[in-house]
Amino acid sequence: MPDSDCPVIVWFRDDLRLADHPALCEASATGRKILCVYILDEKSKGIRPLGGAARWWLHGALAALRRQLKAKGGALLTFEGEAPEIFDQLVRQTKADSVFCHHRYQKPEREQDDIIAARLKERHVTLFRAHGTLLRAPDAVMTKSGTPFRVFGAYWKAACALGDVPAPRRVPSHLSFYDPAPLTSLPQLDEAKLLPTKPDWAEGLRQNWEPGAEEGEELLQDFVAHALHRYDRGRNEMAADGSSRLSPYLRFGHVSPRQVWAAASKVPGADTGVFLSEIGWREFAWYTLYHQPELTSRNLKSRFDVLEWRRSTADLQAWQQGRTGIPIVDAGMRQLWQTGWMHNRARMIIGSFLVKHLLLDWKQGEAWFWDTLVDADPANNAMNWQWVAGTGIEATPFFRIFNPLLQAEKFDPHGDYVRRWVPELARLSDKAICAPWNETEETLRQAKVKLGGNYPKPIIDLQQGRERALAAFRKTKSSEAAELEA
Repeated sequence: MPDSDCPVIVWFRDDLRLADHPALCEASATGRKILCVYILDEKSKGIRPLGGAARWWLHGALAALRRQLKAKGGALLTFEGEAPEIFDQLVRQTKADSVFCHHRYQKPEREQDDIIAARLKERHVTLFRAHGTLLRAPDAVMTKSGTPFRVFGAYWKAACALGDVPAPRRVPSHLSFYDPAPLTSLPQLDEAKLLPTKPDWAEGLRQNWEPGAEEGEELLQDFVAHALHRYDRGRNEMAADGSSRLSPYLRFGHVSPRQVWAAASKVPGADTGVFLSEIGWREFAWYTLYHQPELTSRNLKSRFDVLEWRRSTADLQAWQQGRTGIPIVDAGMRQLWQTGWMHNRARMIIGSFLVKHLLLDWKQGEAWFWDTLVDADPANNAMNWQWVAGTGIEATPFFRIFNPLLQAEKFDPHGDYVRRWVPELARLSDKAICAPWNETEETLRQAKVKLGGNYPKPIIDLQQGRERALAAFRKTKSSEAAELEA
C-alpha cells in the first residue's frame, strides 16, 4: 500500500491551467496530496529552446498558475535542467509513487517521456499520461487503410465523424497539496532570467498581453459574445480586431481546445463553423507533426530539396526589421516585433513574400517566428510555413504567389493597418499608401515621405521576384519528372 503521507506529482508542461486538466483530475482522484511542478528543460537531446517572446510569456504564465494554485492552498515548484535527472531526485526525496501529466506529441518529447517512465518504473513509480492538449489523440483519426491523412479537409471530416468533442472538465472540488518546503535543494528555475533585460524589448508585449488562464477564459468569452458572429469576414480585416487572439493562450494551455470548442459551439451560425475549423487546423498541425516528425526540419515534399534558395543577409534583415519597402509586408513585421503577434492574413502575405519574392528558405522565416511570436508552437509554426512555401502537406502551390499590393487593396483597403504600424506613410492617400514608389515626388513630399530616406525603396521589384520564383519552381518540376522517369 502506498504511504498516504507521500504525494503524487502533477507535471505541468504546455497546460498551465487548472480547469479541464485531466492529469490534475486523475491525480486528485487518488485522494493523495499533490505536488505541482514545472521543468524548463533546454538541455536534453532534441529539445528545442524557447524563443525570446515565448520565454517572456512563460514568465507571466508561471506566475499566473502560481496565483491560481495559491488561491487553492497549493504551490508551484519550477526547476531547470534535464527532466529525467530532476525526477530521479524528486521521487527519491518525496517518495512519490505516481506522476501525472499530459501526452506530448513531438518525437523528442515523446521519447523523453518514455525514458522517464522506464526510469521511474525501476523505482516502482508510475508515469500516468492523459490526453489533455488536443481535441483528439493524433492516432485516433486515420484513413480506412490505417494511414495518416495528408489533406486537411478529409482529416477534419473524419475527425468530426468520431462524434461529439468531450465536454471540458471542471477544476477538482477537493485539492490537497503537499508542502514543497523540503525540496529547495533541487535545481530551481530562476524565473527572472526568462525576461529580457539588456535591452528590455518587451514593452510592447506588456502593453498587449496578460498571460494566464483567467485572462484566456475572459478573452474567450468576450470573443464568443462579441466577435464570433462575424468571424468569417472579420478575421480578414487587417485593421479590425476580428480574430480571437486566443493563439498564445492555447499554445501555453491557459485554455484548452475543448474549452474553446464548448464555448464557441453554443453560438449557432456559419461563422462558428469557420472558427471551429480553425481549431481543427491547429489539431491537424499537431497531427501532422506527430506522424511526420521531420515537419520542423525538412521539406515534406522532397522535390523541393533541389530548390536553390538565395542567401542574402541584407534581404533577410530588411524583412525581419520591416524595412523591405513594401508597406503591407513591413506593417506585419513591425506588428510582430512590437507585440509578439501578427494578424493571420499578414502572416500569409509576409510568408509568401519571403519564400517567393525573396526566394529565401522558409526555415529562416520559421526560426524568426519561433523567436518573436508569443504563440509560436512547433506544429503550427512549421506547418504554416511549409503551407505558405508550398513544400509540405496541404500546401498552397508554390506557383501561387501572393501579390502584396492586391492583398493590401483587398484586406486593408483604407490603409489603416499600414498607417498604424508604418506611421511614416500615414499622410499618404488610401490608394498611394500600398505602393508609394508609384507616386510623384510632389505627392511624396507633401506626405513627408522620402523613399530611401525615412522609408526604404523596395528591395525587390515584385514582378521580377515573381518571375524568379517561378523559374526556381520549374526546376523542381523538372527534378520531379526525372525521378518519375527513373
